Amino acid sequence: MDGQALYYGMNALSNNVIMADRKKLKSANGMYLGSTGSGKSFAAKRELINVFLATNDRIIVVDPMGEYAPLVRRLGGQVIEIAPDSPHHISPMDLQININDEDSPLSMKADFLLSLCELIVGGKEGLQPIEKTVIDRCVRLVYREMALGLETAKTPLLQDLYEELLRQPEPEARRVATALELYCTGSLNLFNHPTNVDLNSRVVCIVLKGLGENLRKIAMHTTNEFVTAAVNANHAEGVATWCYFDEFHILLRDPLTASYFVAVWKMLRKKGCVPSALTQNVKDLLASREIENILDNTDFMVLLSQAQSDRAILAKQLGISEHQLSYITHSNSGEGLLFYGNVTIPFVDRFPRGEIYDLLTTRPEDLAHERTDE
Repeated sequence: MDGQALYYGMNALSNNVIMADRKKLKSANGMYLGSTGSGKSFAAKRELINVFLATNDRIIVVDPMGEYAPLVRRLGGQVIEIAPDSPHHISPMDLQININDEDSPLSMKADFLLSLCELIVGGKEGLQPIEKTVIDRCVRLVYREMALGLETAKTPLLQDLYEELLRQPEPEARRVATALELYCTGSLNLFNHPTNVDLNSRVVCIVLKGLGENLRKIAMHTTNEFVTAAVNANHAEGVATWCYFDEFHILLRDPLTASYFVAVWKMLRKKGCVPSALTQNVKDLLASREIENILDNTDFMVLLSQAQSDRAILAKQLGISEHQLSYITHSNSGEGLLFYGNVTIPFVDRFPRGEIYDLLTTRPEDLAHERTDE
């Protein structure tokens, strides 16, 4: 392919260079599947660099292990570490009123904060109708000045919503406020700060390691909302957004996040989003009932070396022949199968050692070698 086609290695049969443009597929959604050490993260980072150099598109990485941070920093991007001891903050209350979108930003923010409160309040029943009404009322009150366009308007914090709930007469409002207290004035007040990072950077990497269960769910929910807002804003400017979700099987464990990814794979691609999921654990991945919807909407796939049990699962799921299976059986790092629409190509990617290789690799032996060279 010509145009904005990117390099994906060499055809293992013909030795021809493989150039492909995911945006020309019916669905640009992609997956990178491979066992540990197969070169999965390397292949995704390789694509990320090519996107950065060959296009004007924007890039977002959701990174549970912090593996992409060195590369993103080298590209001049913004790394955001969400952790209790991190100086970086993203406020879940951020709102851009002026985006010309078919949806009302305030209504979407109210919907997001309702689901955030539902996560925080918890319980089998979730929020009761009266609690939802009270939260919606308070959300509109805390954003009132912004909605009116007043010069004195400030972006509220989570604590402003908490205090507004305490002012309401209903006992249900106090119940929700009490649940929110831990995240406003309590020890988990990670999201009760103004945003102090550049969310408009061309490359943004959100690192989610070191979070307990409660904070991880809220961090993931806030991250998902940021991704949606960024894709919408970029689409309004005529720019595509490439999103990389590493350790995808971990992200699918939470039902709310899993259903969000189904929406990304189905809806956000219409707004110029090119999402990629990376995982080493096919069994865990397929254990999620949402994954069928995601696989059905994925036309681009990079399969690297797979464990035997995973090969059998993939052969059945994707209809891979015995001959094709040989390319993901005990294969070397950077060798595998490329699925592009209805085309399946065995590929090899040999990357020369040097500064770029050092930024892309996560192999322990490479990192150890790097440290001894310093």
